[in-house]
Amino acid sequence: MNTGPFKVEVLRADHQRNEFACGDVDLDRYFKTQVTQDIRRHVAHCFVALNSLGQVAGYYTLAASSVLLAELPQALAKKLPRYPTVPVARMGRLAVSQSAQQMGLGSALLADALVRVFQADLAAYAMVVDAKHEGAVRFYAKHGFKPFSSQPLSLWLPMNAVISLVA
Repeated sequence: MNTGPFKVEVLRADHQRNEFACGDVDLDRYFKTQVTQDIRRHVAHCFVALNSLGQVAGYYTLAASSVLLAELPQALAKKLPRYPTVPVARMGRLAVSQSAQQMGLGSALLADALVRVFQADLAAYAMVVDAKHEGAVRFYAKHGFKPFSSQPLSLWLPMNAVISLVA
């Protein structure tokens, strides 16, 4: 998918990861040393935004997941089947390189993820994200995500809201 001056694609072996620096040691380390293991184990997929020079300007991961039905607001939960868990798509990580921050790339990567989940032939009631800190919570809240009451750093957006955004 093309997002303005950036091109988003699936992470490949020839993408240079060693130079990536977003300012968060954990996100940098994950991208440089662990993401390929998660891909190989089919635990997550990783998508990268490349700048015009082909450098990685940002990345995010997606995985299938589930949440407890009891974690959802009661008004919504009562409309769902009484299974103990509800299928969701999970964005585990989202990072933008320091050189590409404040350019809207984080929002563009989030939009790319929402479109991919929407277009996938996979049932998912919601998109769930794992925020690393309060600043990330504010970022996701600005895009319509709501925190789980028992896990304030995990937020969710129902697919019907995604459908409204994508349509």
